[in-house]
Amino acid sequence: MTRQRRRRLIKTRRTVTGFLLVASIAFLAGMTDAVGLMLTGNFVSFMTGNTTRAAIALGMGEFGHAAVLFSAILTFIIGNALGIVVAHAADRRAFVVLACVSVLLAAAAGFAEPSLVLVQFYLVVLAMGMVNATVEHIEGLPIGLTYVTGALSRFGRGLGRFLLGDRDFLWTVQIVPWSGMISGAIIGALLARAFGAHALWLVSMVALVLALSTLFIPRPLQRRFNQRFAASPPLARRAK
Repeated sequence: MTRQRRRRLIKTRRTVTGFLLVASIAFLAGMTDAVGLMLTGNFVSFMTGNTTRAAIALGMGEFGHAAVLFSAILTFIIGNALGIVVAHAADRRAFVVLACVSVLLAAAAGFAEPSLVLVQFYLVVLAMGMVNATVEHIEGLPIGLTYVTGALSRFGRGLGRFLLGDRDFLWTVQIVPWSGMISGAIIGALLARAFGAHALWLVSMVALVLALSTLFIPRPLQRRFNQRFAASPPLARRAK
């Protein structure tokens, strides 16, 4: 086998593994979003929708509801930040992040009382923020796990370039997270209808199974799915 062919096979394996992981996590996100929406009445990962609804609530004078939604947006941001910190501190990044997501979803399932619905809501939002740190890109292509507007936009722009004669088909992979999310949302809706608040326990178990499955992905390969960053030197050192 030539070196060039070997590199091509390694890249193909890396890409296929990445997109299988993306599809699985998008499935989990869609399932969680559907269950969360049906249980709490608010989006747990669709912050564009929550932003619009918060603005409408402000305009209608419903300040309490607006505060709930703005708090959810803040919680989602904190979840993303926490996920990045955990991902870069852990040796098995995907496993640790998804395990944390599973724990948060299990904790949310424990707050099934109607009076504790906001606690449940914020825990699920925090989990959905964290899960975005599992995979940040595949072979340089940006990937969204809990939102698909960007993926559909990139898919549409790629289709437009194809109609103009561009034969680069990389844009077609953007349908992967959308497919995972819609299929997960269908399952989530069925679970919420059948099991009510207990559906979150099942979603937590799915997250745990997904976390365990990532242990079979080699560590060097997992590192390729996250952005690298260079920590800034301390201020005192930079001043010298």
